[in-house]
Amino acid sequence: MNIAVCIKPVPNPGYYHRITIAPATKLLERKGIPTIINPIDKNAIEAALQLKEQLGGKVVLVSMAPPDARETLKEGLAMGADEAYLLSDHAFAGADTLATARVLASGLKKIGELDLILTGSESADGGTNHIPSQVGELMGFAHLNHVTELNLEASTIKIKTKIENGYVEYQGSLPLALGVAREINTPRYTTLMGVVMAQNKPFTTWGPGDLGLDPANTGLAGSPTQPGELHMPQHGRKAELLEGAPEDMAGKIVAILRNAGVLA
Repeated sequence: MNIAVCIKPVPNPGYYHRITIAPATKLLERKGIPTIINPIDKNAIEAALQLKEQLGGKVVLVSMAPPDARETLKEGLAMGADEAYLLSDHAFAGADTLATARVLASGLKKIGELDLILTGSESADGGTNHIPSQVGELMGFAHLNHVTELNLEASTIKIKTKIENGYVEYQGSLPLALGVAREINTPRYTTLMGVVMAQNKPFTTWGPGDLGLDPANTGLAGSPTQPGELHMPQHGRKAELLEGAPEDMAGKIVAILRNAGVLA
């Protein structure tokens, strides 16, 4: 069974305070921000590895990301995936979900015949829930999102997805593109042996030429969703340091609030 897992490197939450928006492009400035595997994507990797252990086959990782995402992808290899494909080029920068899905689908098609494509249901930095369905449509695969259970018996696959007030059960056949939810499993930890073995696993990088993509259809240029005007709110707030005995400061605070019209 050939399974591809689309993963996304996202900013390490500990560095969110350093992320800014470039005024000219209105895009997030992520340079110098360490990345991690999108947390729910680890659940997708775990689901793929469990199927591989049950049925045999191969698990490949696919990601559209900058060149420095190489080490992030190797964490997925250390978990047990067999190969990694990094789709990387400056032309891919600034992509919305549709432009991203075009690149991912092109990479998936170049890899070859796939039985199952898994992703996390959403990304920590975007949270759109678009990628599983968009990749599925571009691949011509039936697709579902928010998958909490996945069981494959012979040629039949049984799937449970969560909805607002419950769940829905489906039965279908491969090939499929599925976005998994956190509830589906608990991702395994990497081991020292896994980290060592990851260094020698196949790792391929492809750009627009390798994928047969027109750069005009990728990145910001190929994105129908464009950023609007950027407005920074002006609060006009100021701070004043009060010193002295507590009773004196309390009187000053009351006077300030009265002058501001907050107190009568």
